[in-house]
Amino acid sequence: MAMDSFSSGPITIMGGIGGSGGHGLGGGIGGDGGSGEGPQFHVSNFTVHGDVHVNPEARNQPLHAMRQKDHKLCPQPVISFTGRKDILQEMHQHFDCNRGSQHIFVLHGLGGSGKSELAFKFLQDSQAHHRFSKILFIDATNEQTIKTDLEIIDPAVVGESAEASLHWLAEKREEWLLFFDNADDVQLDISKFFPRCTFGNILITTRNQELCIHASAGSRVSDMEPEDAKDLLLQLAYRGRSDKQEKLNSDEQEKLAVAIVKELHCFALAVSQAGGYIHVRGKLSGYLKLYQSHRDQLLQHAEIQNQDRYRLAVYATWNLSYKKLSSPGRTMLQICSSLHHEGISEEIFEKASVSQEKLDDSELQREVTQLLGALGKQDRNWDSWVFLRVMGELESYSLIEQDEQNDSYRIHPLVHGWSVTTVETNRHLLQKSVLSMIGLSISWDFENEDYKYRRKLLQHVTRSLDSLNKEEICTFVATRIARVYFEGGWWKDAEALEVVVMEMRKRVLGEEHPSTLTSMANLASTYRNQGRWKDAEALEVVVMEMRKRVLGEEHPDTLTSMANLASTYWNQGRWKDAEALFVVVMEMSKRVLGEEHPDTLTSMANLASTYWNQGRWKDAEALEVVEMEMSKRVLGEEHPSTLTSMANLASTYRNQGRWKDAEVLEVVVMEMSKRVLGEEHPSTLTSMANLASTYRNQGRWKDAEALEVVVMEMSKRVLGEEHPSTLTSMANLASTYQNQGRWKDAEALEVVVMEMRKRVLGEEHPDTLTSMANLASTYRNQGRWKDAEALEVVVMEMSKRVLGEEHPSTLTSMANLASTYWNQGRWKDAEALEVVVMEMRKRVLGEEHPSTLTSMANLTSTYWNQGRWKDAEALEVVVMEMSKRVLGEEHPDTLTSMANLASTYQNQGRWKDAEALEVVVMEMRKRVLGEEHPDTLTSMANLTSTYQNQGR
Repeated sequence: MAMDSFSSGPITIMGGIGGSGGHGLGGGIGGDGGSGEGPQFHVSNFTVHGDVHVNPEARNQPLHAMRQKDHKLCPQPVISFTGRKDILQEMHQHFDCNRGSQHIFVLHGLGGSGKSELAFKFLQDSQAHHRFSKILFIDATNEQTIKTDLEIIDPAVVGESAEASLHWLAEKREEWLLFFDNADDVQLDISKFFPRCTFGNILITTRNQELCIHASAGSRVSDMEPEDAKDLLLQLAYRGRSDKQEKLNSDEQEKLAVAIVKELHCFALAVSQAGGYIHVRGKLSGYLKLYQSHRDQLLQHAEIQNQDRYRLAVYATWNLSYKKLSSPGRTMLQICSSLHHEGISEEIFEKASVSQEKLDDSELQREVTQLLGALGKQDRNWDSWVFLRVMGELESYSLIEQDEQNDSYRIHPLVHGWSVTTVETNRHLLQKSVLSMIGLSISWDFENEDYKYRRKLLQHVTRSLDSLNKEEICTFVATRIARVYFEGGWWKDAEALEVVVMEMRKRVLGEEHPSTLTSMANLASTYRNQGRWKDAEALEVVVMEMRKRVLGEEHPDTLTSMANLASTYWNQGRWKDAEALFVVVMEMSKRVLGEEHPDTLTSMANLASTYWNQGRWKDAEALEVVEMEMSKRVLGEEHPSTLTSMANLASTYRNQGRWKDAEVLEVVVMEMSKRVLGEEHPSTLTSMANLASTYRNQGRWKDAEALEVVVMEMSKRVLGEEHPSTLTSMANLASTYQNQGRWKDAEALEVVVMEMRKRVLGEEHPDTLTSMANLASTYRNQGRWKDAEALEVVVMEMSKRVLGEEHPSTLTSMANLASTYWNQGRWKDAEALEVVVMEMRKRVLGEEHPSTLTSMANLTSTYWNQGRWKDAEALEVVVMEMSKRVLGEEHPDTLTSMANLASTYQNQGRWKDAEALEVVVMEMRKRVLGEEHPDTLTSMANLTSTYQNQGR
């Protein structure tokens, strides 16, 4: 059947905290490098054509005999110079290696990054050690300044032309150094001003990284180290003051300086400029707030009285480069101002260019087409050569740099802020155009690469939406941006856009138009993922009824809306309501679409999931086997939906205690997912988490931990640190720490998860409540009963208010609190709560539901601790017999119920009855769980205790 935009097949829920991985439901979302060492530059002496006049007496005259007053002296570094030790060391090592051969080193980077000062410092240090026979400073601003400085090396000795000076240097086999400073002109071939020889030394500072092609080594000069930037700021701010040393030693001043340089991204010129401003006009304590409110003004103007010889302000420095850019180069820079400063990829522009879609706004469509045309769009084709040429131009001025590892580009955050000031036209229109461009690049495909691409857009769409009114965004773009937010777990942002789309479609298309109903279904799906099930239900009922009336009861879209509503019932723990609706959907799908239609198979999986939650694992298993076999035949063994059906069946095996069967299937699913979807696909990560959950159930804590660490790290990298799935992976790892008795490790991780969920999902989201319960459990295991109780009371009260008093999760929260009372010896308080939980579970879930049996077992434990052996025994016999019938004689929970009854026999001195039961439990656990499983070892210890009590 046709599915809503945000609908897919069943989802396998990752192994939960302290429990097993669950089932899924349909009708919801399914899920610089620096410059390397270049070639050594070797050239032979060249023959000069034309008249070059050289003073013959100069041929054998050493360089140090030249008259120093005639050639330009190299400036000394500013007194406040600090840091850059790594690059300085690299330069010294390069020039000290293989003396006698030629060395060419290029310092390249953004204007204002401190290249020249770094070079001056290097040359000052080198002079102190007499490394070079002579240092010849050349202003390389343009060809004329180079020639002028070459001509005045010493006209009396060499001649009066640049060529003569170069020819003369090429014949002087000495350790001279030719320093070309500020070689930023991209049109200039600087290599023609190199002496043609295989010796000597050349140092170049430039914004143009392409000059590295001439070098034997080079280094990018970027941001300073934070510590160095802080020291520079303080030195400049307090230079010449009587209290300078006191200020430099002040912890308060240091903290202020650290915050300022962080805001300035440790960019040398910006730090220097800030230090100058503070020295002349203000205080360190007020600068950060001033900068945040007047950034552009501060970076556009430099103090006249400044220690730094660099007379231009930060923005003025980059404006010089901007004026030299071509029209496409300027366009690209302006587009970048509306994107995030990292992850700017060609893929965005290419996908937008080849898209067959059209925007609803014709004026906006023309603007986007014009922008893309400047960057490589040719009709509906894309010309990478044009795009790379434009980006190469920006790179040549160091305004942008390649991120080779991520196959994208990045722009310095300060340059990014400055780029906004370069927008010469309508800034508002540009932002709308860039957002629309991103929208055009987004498809509704769901292959691994499509998911990856949409995840990479999160920061870009947020930046592009900045300062735009959501009502201005056309519905075509808004629905696609909402999809990006939804898949990223940014549900509040998705909701805001979906509300706009829904209201717009109601107004333009009418309330009953299919597209309007789809937008309502999308919004309901977002509510569901926020745990707002009542809001989701209300909307889904409206959609279902309207579709029945407009499209008919058996229309595929109507069936989808019914499945969505059933999914919401499922999330509320209303499994009977969910089951009834899923049965209708399945039967209709079989009749309308056919038994083997993919949507019919999904409906079967959904119904099986409902059986699963009712503890009807045999019913679930039977349906899942049929659905899996059909999926293999119809879709293929490696189809994602087939893999999901296999994962669901494995989950059912796990809940029956059939861990070996679950493990075998989960390994197959994981390996196939890696091969078909890719190692970093969300579904692959889920399959790994499910396998880890099975390891945990087998007591294989180390195997579980190893896999969960991988899942967590991949999730952080692929989905982001705050994505709901990443937080779940962290919670799973904390659960494994708990099982190993590593309470402090578990607590540390659980606190992080809880705080992040509060911030990302909200304090009352069901997942947030779960994380609070997990932390309380860890407190309990550390004997911190009061801390556990305080948290559990909050969880219980919130669950009652948010989920309802009879929701399964609310009942679990009550059971947890009772457990804490139990551990404090408050047997009466524990008993009172446990009786309520047991009775409610009998009524809501049924007498034979596994959770009901658990609540009965908890109550027997409380009787046991009060010495009420007969009451405990009577209830334990009921639990054991029901467990045998419902779960099976060899199910781990059945074996636990037998062990509990044996313990009660022990306390009554009925050693033979206890022994008989304990022998059965031990032998079964050896066979089912393995001889080394923790539960098996416990049963052996129990039997030993019984023997001892009999004097055996």
